[in-house]
Amino acid sequence: MPWEEKGLKTMREEFVKRVLSHEKSKNALCKEYGISRPTGDKWIARYLAGEDLNDKSKIPKTIANKTDADVEAFIVNYRRQYPAIGAAKIHRMLRDEGITDIPCPKTINNIFKRNGLITKEASTAAMPNKHFEKSVPNEMWQADFKGNFAIKNGFRCHPLDIIDDYSRYNLCCAPLGGETFAEVRPYIESVFKEYGLPFSFLCDNGNPWGTPQSTGFTKFEVWLMELGILTLHGRGCHPQTQGKEERFNGSLTREFLRYNTFENQADAARKLSEYRDFYNNKRPHHALNLETPSTRYVKSEKVYPDKIEEWEYPSDFETHSVKETGYVSIKGQGYFLSEAFGGKRVAVRESSKGGGLVNLYFRQFKIAQIDLDKRVYTFKRAYLIDGDPRFART
Repeated sequence: MPWEEKGLKTMREEFVKRVLSHEKSKNALCKEYGISRPTGDKWIARYLAGEDLNDKSKIPKTIANKTDADVEAFIVNYRRQYPAIGAAKIHRMLRDEGITDIPCPKTINNIFKRNGLITKEASTAAMPNKHFEKSVPNEMWQADFKGNFAIKNGFRCHPLDIIDDYSRYNLCCAPLGGETFAEVRPYIESVFKEYGLPFSFLCDNGNPWGTPQSTGFTKFEVWLMELGILTLHGRGCHPQTQGKEERFNGSLTREFLRYNTFENQADAARKLSEYRDFYNNKRPHHALNLETPSTRYVKSEKVYPDKIEEWEYPSDFETHSVKETGYVSIKGQGYFLSEAFGGKRVAVRESSKGGGLVNLYFRQFKIAQIDLDKRVYTFKRAYLIDGDPRFART
């Protein structure tokens, strides 16, 4: 008779009792019940010792390297403080806080799994990305707005983020009321005053950074040119061009925005400042070998000037004033440059290519080329004359 029909415990008791009553020989009964002689002896010994005849758990009484319950509870509570921070980063954060006897990142990750603290979204976000970076701090900054959302007082919050490309240091995380140049400039000025000036500034083509069509320049671009900063724009529909900025915005959303609400702009400013401090000084970064951005960043040696000095063009340049309407007159013909240049002086010099081509300059930037015969622009875009990473002499 199969053991399963009556249940293992019942069949084992029956087997033992029949052996002890000498109903049949032990060998015959073992054969009848389909068990080996040593197995039969085991059940007889357990029965005589008063032990339970159910199967014993195969889990060992002691497990090597099993995490202490108190340690596991501590890690679970710590994770709940930072629900979007992964095991490797939490391991580093605990170590940086001076906490010893920390389980390895793999064990911490297993603790997260056991306690239901890992989501599919978090696992996807933790996958490493291929990244490129500048070689020194302040070689390029990246800037963008983190969308916008309503706050409790009925207004909308537009977080402005600025990241140093090399160190990932967050230079600005501020809640603006809008995205115009007038609203952006005071915040960027304060960043320039605190951290100095970058060599280049990467942003998208939206307001206030640039224009979706190559029809002119924005006030923001002209202002940066006056400061000697090269403005770079990401390719349309290619947000990966600003990958580090996009990555920061994703971290800001997962780790902070989804867990916080804001009463007003002042409340948003305080809370965003707290996250910025956490991001720069406590949160490890995989791309930095789990160091924090503050360990890699140093301020720029190029300071923000008290005032912008007039620019002296070389003697072989012909200077022209740009009208408030954005037009500049060259050899009796008006060409629309941009209203952002209104009232400023630009310079003209014949192109080395000849053929009726002239180049337009604003300070140390070549900003356009005109075909005087056809009376059209051949290009309209800012290039830093010396050291522009995109520059090809024309």
